[in-house]
Amino acid sequence: MFDKLFYQDKGLFLQSFHPAAVLAYLFVLLLLSLLYDNPIYLLSLLLLLVLLIKGVDGMEAWEGFFKAGVFLMLVVMIVNPLVIRAGATIIWHGPVLPFLGRLDISMEAVYFGAVSGLRLLVIMSIFCLYNLMVNPDNMLNLFSGAAGKSVLLVALATRMFPTMVRDLKRIKEVLQFRGVDFDEGGLWERVKKYSGLYNVMLLSSLEDSMEIAESMQARAYGSGRRSVYSRNLLRPRDYLSIGGSLLALSAATWGLLNGCGRYSFYPVADVLISDSSTPAALVVVLFYLSVPLILSEGWKYCRFIKSKI
Repeated sequence: MFDKLFYQDKGLFLQSFHPAAVLAYLFVLLLLSLLYDNPIYLLSLLLLLVLLIKGVDGMEAWEGFFKAGVFLMLVVMIVNPLVIRAGATIIWHGPVLPFLGRLDISMEAVYFGAVSGLRLLVIMSIFCLYNLMVNPDNMLNLFSGAAGKSVLLVALATRMFPTMVRDLKRIKEVLQFRGVDFDEGGLWERVKKYSGLYNVMLLSSLEDSMEIAESMQARAYGSGRRSVYSRNLLRPRDYLSIGGSLLALSAATWGLLNGCGRYSFYPVADVLISDSSTPAALVVVLFYLSVPLILSEGWKYCRFIKSKI
């Protein structure tokens, strides 16, 4: 189950972008999810993210993020009306509480909580897409020339959790083949069985650390200034993706300066579409953000595009 949350090379087109292009694209998505307040804009970003996640065959992994996001959305919808009393449309007059006054719940506070939860779901989906789309080794190698030691530390730290999960699963299967039933017996017996499992995993981790140290020594790590070699080259698809990201950011900036994407919840919620410029600005931003999806479809069905990018 945990393996689906980490990067797996499936040979998909969306996984073939340069890490710098992916980082720029996801940064624009994250920035827009923080700047936009209009629920229609946030829903559109979420739909785009779902299509991208589907393009990297990650719907099963995103399901966990979706459930966690919906749960947090419900929590925010419950807590926010109890804290914020700025709405004008009161839907429930509660009792008078000490030091807090009358507990009135407004429609605007519930609405704001729902949109805040939606924003949180969009942000979680962005990080889910990052895990599925970017090889962490390639991303860390992108910064290895400027901060080699820091990148090594981050690489070892990020590698630790998926490696431990894989080793734990492997060791548990070996013990089960030897007749150890982890679901049999009382609580104390099961604790003893799992303690033996974690002891084996601890020894395995120590052996792995020794192997990493020997590998670093064999590569003369720390003996002098390190050299940097990378096979990740910027290709036309990367330039098109970066260009689409910059154009989307420019269009979004123009729209925000002209009120497109802004939204006010208090004291009375605004209308979702105030004029024709609101959906027009959204369509332009989504078009530029859809460049990776357009290239992905062209890669599948058009030989000319496939030969050029």
